[in-house]
Amino acid sequence: MSFLGSLFGFIGFFIGIPFGVSLGFLIFRYTDSTYVKNPVIRPIQEFDKDSLIDILPELPLWVKNPDYERVDWLNDVFRDMWPYLDKAICGMIRSMSEPIFDEYIGVYHIRSIDFENLTLGTLPPSIQGIKVHELNENHLVFDLVAKWAGNPNVTLVLNVLHLPIKIQPDVDFGLKVMGGDLMAIPGLYHFIQNLIKKQIARLYLWPHALEIPVLDASIGAAKKPVGILHVKVVRARELKKKDIIGSSDPYVKLKLSGGRIIPSKKTSIKMKNLNPEWNEEFKLTVNDPMSQVLELHVFDWEKVGLHDKLGMQVIPLMLLKPHEKKELTIGLVKNLDSTDIRNRKPRGSITVELTFIPFVEEAVSFTGPIDFYMRKETVPKSLRTSLVNKPGLLTVTVIGAKSVEGKHHTNPCALVIFKGETRKTMLLKKTWDPTWNEEFQFMSDEAPLEEIIHIEVISKKKHKFGFGSSKESLGHVDINLVDVVYNNRMNEKYNLINSKNGVIHVDIKWNAT
Repeated sequence: MSFLGSLFGFIGFFIGIPFGVSLGFLIFRYTDSTYVKNPVIRPIQEFDKDSLIDILPELPLWVKNPDYERVDWLNDVFRDMWPYLDKAICGMIRSMSEPIFDEYIGVYHIRSIDFENLTLGTLPPSIQGIKVHELNENHLVFDLVAKWAGNPNVTLVLNVLHLPIKIQPDVDFGLKVMGGDLMAIPGLYHFIQNLIKKQIARLYLWPHALEIPVLDASIGAAKKPVGILHVKVVRARELKKKDIIGSSDPYVKLKLSGGRIIPSKKTSIKMKNLNPEWNEEFKLTVNDPMSQVLELHVFDWEKVGLHDKLGMQVIPLMLLKPHEKKELTIGLVKNLDSTDIRNRKPRGSITVELTFIPFVEEAVSFTGPIDFYMRKETVPKSLRTSLVNKPGLLTVTVIGAKSVEGKHHTNPCALVIFKGETRKTMLLKKTWDPTWNEEFQFMSDEAPLEEIIHIEVISKKKHKFGFGSSKESLGHVDINLVDVVYNNRMNEKYNLINSKNGVIHVDIKWNAT
């Protein structure tokens, strides 16, 4: 009997366990639990601000803006160099502060002012992202976005009437009622701290931004062109000898001062000549003749290495009268520091001819419209006389584009081509709707009644490991400029050819002199 009982027990054990597991699996698989519910998935735009702040901490810039690149390697460099940078920066602060402090010694019975502690702390700044703007004339602009939440320790000691007074900036908050500190209540300090943090985060947490203007927009705004400066570099005399053989290979770089990047113009190189004759003419766009100056830099050309500077000089445009040619012969100096004794040494002279031609303030009035495809032969004689013989400036502003989609990649930039001269906007990564707002200027010896301007949107992508790049066209448009000359300005959106739905927005202006 005991044998049969044991046998049935083993059989029940080996059959019951698989049966129980299978039955439990079927019950779990085909029945809904009353304790576990499926998660509710909602689009992120449906969340309120409080929920966004809780679920989205501060995101890296390269996540919010794909055109910014990660620079973890640069942050590693900053981290390793920070102790040395801290000492160097604090040393510069001390040396720059000493003459300022000296002005107050003796005033209000102040006997001395000095730093007791001056350190930027142990936490270095972090670079959130970097964007590279590819400009014309082989210019690159690096846009760095930095963040610093450091732990500096700055203590300033004022010795007033032999009494030391310590000043140390600190930011904190407290809450006292009837002399009692409510911040001592357990948990209340952290609750208020988190509440303040959330309220401040509402202002700047992505996708919101907190913008604080540093300069008045009316002051910082770039001025529009008002005329053209005709410059003729005539000659130079008695230049310095820089080469070993006792001569120099001079050339001149000239540009107008201004708040934006303005490409320099260059003369030809005169080999082995200390009294070169150039007689070369250039045209420069003038934005503010009352404040801008013409910068002239004379260099000695070198086949290898940096070019030696022979001298420089500046000419204020306010010295010129409109439409009046002025010839100037001016001595070259080392720099513009009047106290520098090196400026007393003779460096030769340079002769230039300058003429400032302002733009015509109002467009010429015409008796009738101009046909869009009107050729030069059919343009009325009065119109040809008033416009064709006048040079001017063509200003093209590429505002942006919509729905530009590439087959393999979409990193758009715009090419602007006028009379064989090509300009290029910055390249924006991973966007179908780029916004550039970049302005380009083209000089023309006559009104472009017959000319067209070619604008093409292309996409570029660099291959991995830096081996070459691929490029594809996202669409183009050819714009006849006769209407621009007639109307003085056109602000239009154009459908791109060879693009499914692409549209480009440009502003074109013609200023005749």
